[in-house]
Amino acid sequence: MGLLAGKRALITGVANRWSIAYAIAKAFHEQGAHLAFTYQGERVRDEVEKFAAACDGAPVFECDVSSDEHLTRLRDGLAERFGELDTLVHSIAYANKEDLAGRVYQTSREGFRLSLDVSAYSLVALVGALVGSLNDGASIMALTYLGATEIVPNYNLMGIAKAALESEVRYLAYDLGERGIRVNAISAGPLKTASSRQVGGFSNILGVVPKVAPLKRNISAQDVANTAVYLASDLSAAVTADVHFVDSGFHAVGIPPLDLR
Repeated sequence: MGLLAGKRALITGVANRWSIAYAIAKAFHEQGAHLAFTYQGERVRDEVEKFAAACDGAPVFECDVSSDEHLTRLRDGLAERFGELDTLVHSIAYANKEDLAGRVYQTSREGFRLSLDVSAYSLVALVGALVGSLNDGASIMALTYLGATEIVPNYNLMGIAKAALESEVRYLAYDLGERGIRVNAISAGPLKTASSRQVGGFSNILGVVPKVAPLKRNISAQDVANTAVYLASDLSAAVTADVHFVDSGFHAVGIPPLDLR
């Protein structure tokens, strides 16, 4: 028996074994949750299906979150093959690589639209499609990053998208609170993932965090997964509309040590 025994969770955004969503799904499975997965594109399908098979044959659904047709198919597929949800994990983000460098004012209109649609509106769209499938008292969580509220060079458009995502978390929490449904975000510190490698200078951030953060270390994907388990469990029944930092305290440091300036 684990903290999530009997709970049903939909995990989005698993790309490979280095992704944060993978670590969260693995921790959920170890804590007794029944899982379902989405994937976007044939490129990751085999990897997700292989992982799902190892998670007691969890169902897998193709879902391009920018397509209302896909969202409708996801809703219907879950109802037919999985049942009602206790947890929804949103771990989806995208920006064109050229919009993660240079000047923000050089961002193209289409690049801005695409990133905000996939990285931010997708949470609203998923909740809208699945709200009838969510049990009262369910937990929704989204993955975000410090660049939503602070300047992180080269994070650029993604920081803007994450700021929108964090705002959505608060408004969705208000809308769904009467049903006891909690909505939170996890702001993970830097990790080596396929997505993070698209951000220029990322390796420099990994070098700075252990020197500046109160805990003097970088985080692991397991650190994020542990927080996700807490948010999915009944231990967080009164916790909603918040951003939970898992970054060794890095977000709280105002002025770095003088020898790093």
